[in-house]
Amino acid sequence: MIKLFTNWYTRKFSDPHAVTLVVILLCSILFIALFSQLLMPVLVALAIAFLLELPVNKLVNLSLSRTSATTIVVSTFIGVTLIAMLGLMPVIWKQSSSLLQEVPHMVSEGQKYLLTLPEKYPEIIQASQIETFISSVKEKLLEWGQVILTASLNSISDIVALMIYLILVPLMVFFFLKDKEDLSTGLTRFLPKERRMAVQVGKEMNQQILNYIRGKVIEILIVGVSTTIAFIFLDLRYAVLLGVLVGLSVLVPYVGATVVTIPVFLVALFQWGFSNELGYVMLAYGIIQALDGNVIVPLLFSEAVNLHPVTIIIAVIFFGGLWGFWGVFFAIPLATLVKAVINAWSSTQTEIE
Repeated sequence: MIKLFTNWYTRKFSDPHAVTLVVILLCSILFIALFSQLLMPVLVALAIAFLLELPVNKLVNLSLSRTSATTIVVSTFIGVTLIAMLGLMPVIWKQSSSLLQEVPHMVSEGQKYLLTLPEKYPEIIQASQIETFISSVKEKLLEWGQVILTASLNSISDIVALMIYLILVPLMVFFFLKDKEDLSTGLTRFLPKERRMAVQVGKEMNQQILNYIRGKVIEILIVGVSTTIAFIFLDLRYAVLLGVLVGLSVLVPYVGATVVTIPVFLVALFQWGFSNELGYVMLAYGIIQALDGNVIVPLLFSEAVNLHPVTIIIAVIFFGGLWGFWGVFFAIPLATLVKAVINAWSSTQTEIE
């Protein structure tokens, strides 16, 4: 066993470039794990900088200076974001408040309907089963209510954090884009000279992350806008709120679409009951999900993502458990990073052999 381990260690770590890659990865993971909360504005700024890198490069190619191109792109991004937030947030807030106020009525109507099932289907459903189910639902609603109350009590600290984001993040995005070359050069000074594998992985991941973030933002906009328009056309209540939820659900591949189906179905059910209108809403929702999975995602991520669905789900669970929302958002790029490291290592070992 010792000889087997020794042979494996010698084969895998005989190349100093491989050792450098491992040290960089371990230091990065440890640093993020220890300081992820403090570094969150920096990570958000990096994600936005990756998103805006393409338009900045386009303007630079048109003979504009890097500073001018960055100023135009960042200013436009901030303006569009503010307009979108000021236009959407009041509507989303109003519809969210109305939906929360209607939840007790929905629960009451649902309870009445469930209590009629033992009379209709006495051989399949028993009254005790319905009562147990209703009591468990009420307990869950009480738990969610406590969570909402706690979140509202912490709203002051959330507002302070939001103000920090609104000020610091745009500034960091501007300097990340304007001084990209200087920052990259300064960072490489701290790295060992034997870093061929790290450079190979870095180049691959730079393009992968750029494609992924840009594609994911486009996917959210397409799915969210098309769903909102479809729901408004079908006269579904809370159409904007549900459309935003459906758009954001694409952040979590496979799982998000499944989870967000529940509120869409329940809102349509309590609005129309088991009717043709409910079928039309679910049909439109199903068509949008099918187009997203079979047309939009392959077009946007054909080069950025080449992972098995099981690998993506495991990555979402693992990195989401480690870093919450941003772990979920970057689950696919992080899984791609693991794949890039394995490919670089394998190619190096093949050259040695």
